[in-house]
Amino acid sequence: MARKRKELPVLEGVKITDVAAEGNALARVDDMVVFIPFGAPGDVADIKLDKKKKSYAEGHIERLIEPSPVRETPRCEHFGICGGCRWQHLPYSIQLQCKQQQVKDALERIGKVPYPGITPILGSENIWEYRNKMEYTFSSKMWLTYDQMRSGEEFPDRRAAGFHIPGAFDKVLDIHACHLQDDLGNRIRLFIKSFGKENDLEFYDLRENRGFLRTLMIRIASTGEVMVVMQIGEDDPAKISLLMDAVAAEFPEITSLHYVVNTKVNDTIGDLDIKLYKGREYIEEEMEGLRFRIGPKSFYQTNSRQAYRLYSVARDFAQLKGDELVYDLYTGTGTIALFLARSCRHVVGIEYVPEAIEDAKINAQANGLANTEFYAGDMKNVLTADFIAEHGRPDVMIVDPPRAGMHEDVVNVILDAEPGRLVYVSCNPATQARDLALLNAKYDIQAVQPVDMFPHTHHVENVVLLTLR
Repeated sequence: MARKRKELPVLEGVKITDVAAEGNALARVDDMVVFIPFGAPGDVADIKLDKKKKSYAEGHIERLIEPSPVRETPRCEHFGICGGCRWQHLPYSIQLQCKQQQVKDALERIGKVPYPGITPILGSENIWEYRNKMEYTFSSKMWLTYDQMRSGEEFPDRRAAGFHIPGAFDKVLDIHACHLQDDLGNRIRLFIKSFGKENDLEFYDLRENRGFLRTLMIRIASTGEVMVVMQIGEDDPAKISLLMDAVAAEFPEITSLHYVVNTKVNDTIGDLDIKLYKGREYIEEEMEGLRFRIGPKSFYQTNSRQAYRLYSVARDFAQLKGDELVYDLYTGTGTIALFLARSCRHVVGIEYVPEAIEDAKINAQANGLANTEFYAGDMKNVLTADFIAEHGRPDVMIVDPPRAGMHEDVVNVILDAEPGRLVYVSCNPATQARDLALLNAKYDIQAVQPVDMFPHTHHVENVVLLTLR
């Protein structure tokens, strides 16, 4: 017989004092640290504990006794449930302070290496409708909120189009409006949801792995071009044509309309054949006259305006004079490489995803940048001493790894290659700080510049310039 879980207590009248990792707030009760989602520094609240360890606990606000003077009313009706914008209740100025502090804490507590200070964070020009890409999931059994369950109301139609609840693959919250992308995205999603209901197109059952309407990706570029990719769970040509014709007729502004049939258990489409239904195969982003082609599988920074500021910082840190050999590691579709190519002699880009490298080559050709070359493969396998001997020792190296940071083998090759300047762009200051500690064997930090790409979230990009000692 299973042991009954011990009921954890409610801590009364707790004052929340700070912001912590992963977008949580923080309070200290006796010798225990308590992490609390959706809290604000200055809140006084009763906190119901959900998990308790020796030195810390996790809980949630059961009753807000005294709201913090900095607390704001969130714009989104789904705040606190969706999980996507955990800081909507904080003024943007406070969000930026917290992100700046996050970078500082990572450098000092994890990196523990000397640095000259941190330049004030570059905030986003737009804090709403800033995302150029959104992805939604269709579900036959929408997730009911606690308020809905307590209401006693019946919900016979639970078909939904929205976001996964954090940590639950089969729970989808129905989204009425998301304010992170141009409202066209909302109108497209709501139309497809309504059309699916009216025409008995089965919404996907995530547990049974069956259904017709599965996922939706919407890209809206800064150029005004629009891409829609509809993921279908059944290979039914008549239903596919019915849906795609309706979407094309309702939204003539869509310049690139695609669908993909996926009968696998998972939603990944990187290994599937995506079909162009109408329009052009790609959309384009523009930056200083450069045009970047973006296909259904392409990666591009999701905040177009801030991407330009981020790349501008990287270029400034690179201090290019025109005769340098530059390596761009984790190049993606080559956006940073191509952004720098006009300011240096030659750029070598390396990326794990073969489709991204093909996009990079196409983008280089389309922009007339012949001084670039791109290679696909696992970074630790491609970037070797032999590769450097063949392609030349870099004067400048740009690294922009995924959240996990760099493999130690890659760090060691960089240390052996000894580029004079190293520009480290990171979406995770914690793993960046870990790597900076390794690079400290030969490099000194000269400048640190955080950039906010994702308002209302705890995520922050950080750019560090290192020079060979």
